[in-house]
Amino acid sequence: MTLSVIIPTYNEAANIGRLVAQLRQYAQPETIEVLVVDAGSADDTAQVARQAGATVLQAPKPGRAAQMNYGAQHATGELLYFVHADVGIHPDYVATLRSAVQDGYDAGCYRFRFDSAHPMLRLNSYGTRFKGIMSRGGDQTLFITRHLFQELGGFDEYYCIMEDFDIIRRIRRQTRFLIVPQDVVVSARKYETNSWLRVQLANLTAFSLFFLKVPPPRIARTYKALLNYR
Repeated sequence: MTLSVIIPTYNEAANIGRLVAQLRQYAQPETIEVLVVDAGSADDTAQVARQAGATVLQAPKPGRAAQMNYGAQHATGELLYFVHADVGIHPDYVATLRSAVQDGYDAGCYRFRFDSAHPMLRLNSYGTRFKGIMSRGGDQTLFITRHLFQELGGFDEYYCIMEDFDIIRRIRRQTRFLIVPQDVVVSARKYETNSWLRVQLANLTAFSLFFLKVPPPRIARTYKALLNYR
């Protein structure tokens, strides 16, 4: 079973080379393809990704949902694996994902731990062991068979934010969803520029608006207004 790794990027030159190198290091070349779908980065994201061995695609329109759908359209693998640029991959990812599909799971994600020893972030990480939708997120990476992805119509591009929660919710309505009992490593950069409490309140606000079916552009504006970005 071939595996297509799809990475949406925007100004991720500092992270993308390391990620692509990890993906290639932990897999036999013939078993994976790495597609970086860039949304017009102003830095050297595309060049760094190519140098690391990825195929770089320029997305026709911005937004993670649109970028990931575009990557899926160009992917050749039977299994799609969506990964954020600042994630640290588990070394056994190829064997683990293949085994999951062989065990009858058409979709799933990993647990995560942060690249930080902050005690409250350890609490956040522990929560990803559980099945609730609020314990999920794109940072945990997402694997899904091509068949199921196409059956669901891919990511809903209506969601300029919360697209990962939307597709996981739709997956779980249709089939079993596996939480792999291994960790990927997630960047704590959002927490480093904001307090833990501030990020938690922003996340809770975004979730509340999502469940209340508030239009995604409004959710995105509210979320960004609550946080500091560098």
